[in-house]
Amino acid sequence: MKTLPVGVQVYSVRDDAAKGFKGTMQKLKDMGYDGVELAGLYGMEADEIRKILDEVGIPAISAHVPFAELRSDPDGTVAKYVSIGCKWIAVPYLMEEDRPGTPGFEKTMADLVTIGEACRKHGVKMLYHNHDFEFTAKVDGMYALDYMYANISADLLETELDTCWVNVGGENPAAYVRKYTGRAPIVHLKDFYKEGHTANMYELIGIETEKKEEKEAGFFEFRPVGSGMQNFPEILEASIDAGAQWVIVEQDQSNDCPPMEAVKKSRDYLKSLGW
Repeated sequence: MKTLPVGVQVYSVRDDAAKGFKGTMQKLKDMGYDGVELAGLYGMEADEIRKILDEVGIPAISAHVPFAELRSDPDGTVAKYVSIGCKWIAVPYLMEEDRPGTPGFEKTMADLVTIGEACRKHGVKMLYHNHDFEFTAKVDGMYALDYMYANISADLLETELDTCWVNVGGENPAAYVRKYTGRAPIVHLKDFYKEGHTANMYELIGIETEKKEEKEAGFFEFRPVGSGMQNFPEILEASIDAGAQWVIVEQDQSNDCPPMEAVKKSRDYLKSLGW
């Protein structure tokens, strides 16, 4: 059975990484993760991060880098993460003022092109990591997410489809991964459980800027891969069919166990599937 290397988004264990980066990287490697996706440098310089990862023997294949940081200094920011060894640099999130349907979206699109060109200059690719708001807004009659990919060329922007948020956005994750065959080098594996409508999804990850017209009328929580509502055998098969190079486990918030235990549960589940 064909499989892909499995990475983990360090944001999933951010508090552990902040307390002891090297020890956390070692534990992730010991769990069976093949690589990590960075989310910050935890007060260290790029060369310190690279040295630790080399000593542990686990590569940083990619990094989530704040859009504001990338747009303020595209060349310097990209060069920093390339020096760590990253092959992909992902825009992880758009603040409300930068999103589709706002006056700032036109500039967002232009800045994404500039960042993509900086990535190309340094021999890496830019990714965009979606949430669900790209499915609630439409531009020119298409989902905002599809609009972004339709209007920025594949040589400047590839997908990092977050399968949880695709599902929450109302689409089938496996079908959406296949939709971007040849443009989906990294697929995010994220599980969740949801009942009814809930307004707390972003509050769970510390985002307080979301509109709060509707209060809790349902239930939502993030869960380890294999513990929620996602069909991962289907998603994994789609990832292979789409030509993905990596799958990456991400759990924004751990609810019923410590984060390190949660990412171990995710890795163990994937091993049970032969991954």
